[in-house]
Amino acid sequence: MQELISNVLSGASFGSVYALLAIGLVLAYKTSGIFNLAYGAQAFVSAAVYYDLRANHGVPIVVSVLVAVILVAPLLGLLLDRALFRYLRTAPPIARLVTVLGLLVAIPQILKLWFGQSPQYGTQGIVPDGEHTYNPFGQVFVTRNDLATIGVTVVVVIGLTILFRRTALGLRMRAVVESPRMTELAGIDADRVGMAAWMLCSLLAGLAGVLLSPLFASVNETNFTTLVVIAMSAAVLASLTSIPIAFAGGLGLGIVAEVVNAYLPTDSVFASNLRPALPFIVLFLVLTLSPSLRNRRELTDPLAGVDPPPPPPVASVRSPLLTTGTRVFGTVVGVSMAYYIFFHAAPNWVDLAIRAVIYSTIFLSITVITGMAGEISLCTATFAAIGACTTGQLATRADVSVLVAMLIGGLVAAVVGALLALPALRLGGIFLSLVTFAFALFFENVLVKLSWVGGGAIPVKVPRPLIGSIDFDGSDKTFLVLTLIVLVVCSVIVIAVREGTTGRTLDALRGSETAAVSIGISATRARIVVFALSAAIAGIGGAMLGIYERAVNYNPNFVAFQSLFFVVLVVSLGCRTVEGAIQAAIGFVAFQKVVLEQVVPWVVNHVQPWYHMGLPPATLSIILLSLGAFTYAKHPEGVLEFQKRRSLDRVEARLARWTGRDAEAVGAGSGGAA
Repeated sequence: MQELISNVLSGASFGSVYALLAIGLVLAYKTSGIFNLAYGAQAFVSAAVYYDLRANHGVPIVVSVLVAVILVAPLLGLLLDRALFRYLRTAPPIARLVTVLGLLVAIPQILKLWFGQSPQYGTQGIVPDGEHTYNPFGQVFVTRNDLATIGVTVVVVIGLTILFRRTALGLRMRAVVESPRMTELAGIDADRVGMAAWMLCSLLAGLAGVLLSPLFASVNETNFTTLVVIAMSAAVLASLTSIPIAFAGGLGLGIVAEVVNAYLPTDSVFASNLRPALPFIVLFLVLTLSPSLRNRRELTDPLAGVDPPPPPPVASVRSPLLTTGTRVFGTVVGVSMAYYIFFHAAPNWVDLAIRAVIYSTIFLSITVITGMAGEISLCTATFAAIGACTTGQLATRADVSVLVAMLIGGLVAAVVGALLALPALRLGGIFLSLVTFAFALFFENVLVKLSWVGGGAIPVKVPRPLIGSIDFDGSDKTFLVLTLIVLVVCSVIVIAVREGTTGRTLDALRGSETAAVSIGISATRARIVVFALSAAIAGIGGAMLGIYERAVNYNPNFVAFQSLFFVVLVVSLGCRTVEGAIQAAIGFVAFQKVVLEQVVPWVVNHVQPWYHMGLPPATLSIILLSLGAFTYAKHPEGVLEFQKRRSLDRVEARLARWTGRDAEAVGAGSGGAA
């Protein structure tokens, strides 16, 4: 009994921090309509500042807390609001999600430029002698840090409840998230209210980060991101509206997790893998089983109907002359590149081309699910891993032909995607993204470690195919031909679906789901088909990557956070067209192979401050490519599509002057101002 009480008290300490994180997520959603997935990254910033002040400079506890929580955290919230979030108040939900995904990926990497690349150890709590214990129940002990964490959380809950129920500022915060334009008509400064809300949310994140620091052996971003997943469960349990329920949910989850960890057997491989996956399982179950989420209405601005519709793709509005010229130019460039790669290129350039083609296939799955269905899946890399693992297992254990195994791998990924879509698609929006993210984390922490899935400690081997006398293992250039064939087939399928009944159905659903359903369109069926197709394409692309590398290298190719990076990259560049996926893949691979392997080493060797900081190339790549997500709020069609539209307007204006046509008519035809 005493052991149970000890576990409950220990869980209450963790649960208080979970509750604080959950309250911050609820607060951000209530005051901005944004589900802040970067909340853990903000907490990491304050935790790092607090650690540096206490451990490295010996600053007193009170001063360290004031700087990290009262100064740095609100300033970070102010910076994010002024730079990003104020532009998202009337943006569609997908723009908000993509932007916070970019923050989730970029903030920890930017902070590491100052904090260092390695985890830091030995953080002290916010009270002196925090490890001092009390034993109010006999042999049951509780530390000062635990009591401080629980006390601070209770005070925060009471204060926020009073703020939203009893003050004018709380009422204005709720009004701004419903419609900033309508609140401004009532004389309320929506910008100032939104700025105050984000500073308050960031302060709570900083407070949670400082309280979390002594609970772990080291300060690193992974700990904070994992804990935010648990906090998501409590926030979703509260339907992203109730602060008291979020507090109770976070407290309860902390207690349950500690008790389950204490009594779960340790001699079982499945149980030992299940321990770190409990937060993701809880999040998945809460999302799929919570009755309050089934008919939940997304927060939308009542005045959003006055916004102009999104511009059409450039390819659909340019003149026949420009269309012909673009196709001729593209063909000439493609043939020239193919000639160089197949007849003159060095092996490293052939490797670059193969990887670009393979990632183009994987990125096509994002074109399907996001560009066509308007939903964001955060498990693209997981579906790619499923296809790769299935291919490797069938080819090595069952002696199945590699190409047949690849098709079966795509089919398995499609089946898993369809099964995942059944409970997820009825949620939609941010909740669908959270379900897919929870599944990706569960797959990474449990399934991929099983020998019959990911091979365990030894990656699954994947042989290259042999078709008649053509041995794709003998020459990378021959394998490049195979990857091109796979990409072309997948691209044709995507274009056919987009131009067919399913694509038109999805267009109708994006326009007005109520009107589409009223004429007999099945929204669920269309989205399940697209979700399964997206998973299948990702599975085939993952299988091709495994075949090329002759092994399923889960880390770093298919880790869960790779999916976030893929989505940010493709969506910010352009996810509505096949060429957008191809351009994103070329940019991704070229950046890694050219900039990181040639430009960055030169900079590191010639710029001494960077050299002393020990800046790894991967960190720079993540920072630069993630920052591209911040442009999505202004250009939801993608940066490349936006630039093509601007170029089209200029070219059409020049043609108008040369041919004597009306420049205004030309600008209207191109979808922009001439």
